[in-house]
Amino acid sequence: MAKEMKNLAKETAIYGLSSIVGKFLNWLLVPLYTFVLQQSADYGIVTNLYAWTALLLVILTYGMETGFFRFANKEENDPNKVYSTTLTCVGFTSLLFAVCCVAFCQPIANALGYPTHKEFIAMLGVVVSMDAFGSIPFAYLRYKRRPIKFAALKLFMIFMNIAFNLFFLLLCPWLMTHAPALVDWFYKPDYGVGYVFVSNFISTSLITLALIPDMRVKFSFDWALLKRMLHYSLPLLVLGIAGIMNQTVDKIIFPFLMPDKELAASELGIYGACFKIAMVMMMFTQAFRYAYEPFIFAKHKDKNSVGAYADAMKYFVIFSLLILLGMLFYLDIIKLIIHPSYWSGMRVVPIVLFSYIFQGVFFNLSLWYKLTDKTQYGAYFSIMGLVITLLVNVLFVPRISYMASAWASFACYFVMMLVSYFVGQKYMKIPYDLRSMGLYTIVALAFLAISYYFKSDRIWLNYTINTVLLLVYLAMIVRRDFPLHNLPVVGKYFK
Repeated sequence: MAKEMKNLAKETAIYGLSSIVGKFLNWLLVPLYTFVLQQSADYGIVTNLYAWTALLLVILTYGMETGFFRFANKEENDPNKVYSTTLTCVGFTSLLFAVCCVAFCQPIANALGYPTHKEFIAMLGVVVSMDAFGSIPFAYLRYKRRPIKFAALKLFMIFMNIAFNLFFLLLCPWLMTHAPALVDWFYKPDYGVGYVFVSNFISTSLITLALIPDMRVKFSFDWALLKRMLHYSLPLLVLGIAGIMNQTVDKIIFPFLMPDKELAASELGIYGACFKIAMVMMMFTQAFRYAYEPFIFAKHKDKNSVGAYADAMKYFVIFSLLILLGMLFYLDIIKLIIHPSYWSGMRVVPIVLFSYIFQGVFFNLSLWYKLTDKTQYGAYFSIMGLVITLLVNVLFVPRISYMASAWASFACYFVMMLVSYFVGQKYMKIPYDLRSMGLYTIVALAFLAISYYFKSDRIWLNYTINTVLLLVYLAMIVRRDFPLHNLPVVGKYFK
């Protein structure tokens, strides 16, 4: 069991190179946008349109990533045939969507409130289509247990995106002042936020080209196999739509819920920037997911699988709470990365961090309906969460603005987590270590309370107290559940 947990931890770490490091680099674009874009309303456009693309990406993959893992691991199926069938199906629907977005970009732009920027819609339509198509080769790399190549390609795309953002938003304006002849033939100084989408378009095109070698498999399309995969995956589409809408619907409907449209755009920009601050937790959750999903399907045949699932959940909670404490103890330092005009939204960060923990626990719990082929329950839970999210946003955003959106996310994932646990235990009994997870949660909440109530005007004293509390939590982890000798590579130096 210990060896399996070490392997899971090793792959999580490698996937984390692309997820955590990569998303951290993308995360650093937030200060660039908040300092360079003319006003918070410009970042509101980025927040709104990328919320749409996140939703569309889920629709265009329609659960086929998870379906691929499920059917590729069945002994009666040829994994190459499963991959070829999945790639062909997702590729066709992605191409069809891209053509429609380009052809009807003006009507779509009018409906979304960006009538003078139809090119934003065309670019993002093609980008989300390439992302959906590329998700299948990336899933194939995970299936083949090739995390290093996966990480390298993901990081390549992220570095390219960052490089083009820096080029268009920093270097080109500087060149326009000092050497305009070099860039004035293509660069438009007043295009502003549009270059965020241009950068994304170029970087996604490059990674699509880089994935071509991993798409070269013997073509073998099986209609009967596809029907079985769709029967399994389409409930996951409902789950995915409801799930991603729980994350993005607030940013999609926010401009329509406030009577003052200019204020709505500005508030959404502030909320979007501060929401990004909390994404460190999501980075950890995503890295864990990349390793965990192939692990649970491969491990399902093992008689000791139930214990492995329980251990994975416990360690996820322990280290999620560690990240939570680390961020909240030093939030006054972290907020310096964004422009002071956005600081009014920092109060959403603690709420969003807890929401991400609940979301991660819910993902861990979701294995029971994936392994028992009862994927419809995932759809039920997510729809329930979506109803909560919509009700709270619609009722309270006009009154308390983006704070309602933050609390809606908190309530949504908290309820989904609880319901999934109690229902799941009836169908697949997993002995989760609730005692240990509860103890760590209580300790973390107690430490946050101590930090809050003993806060003083002496900054050095606050950070001293917070650092001591964080070290005590780390010592607790080492003492109870993660002795240093279990660490890879350096563990041999500890007894």
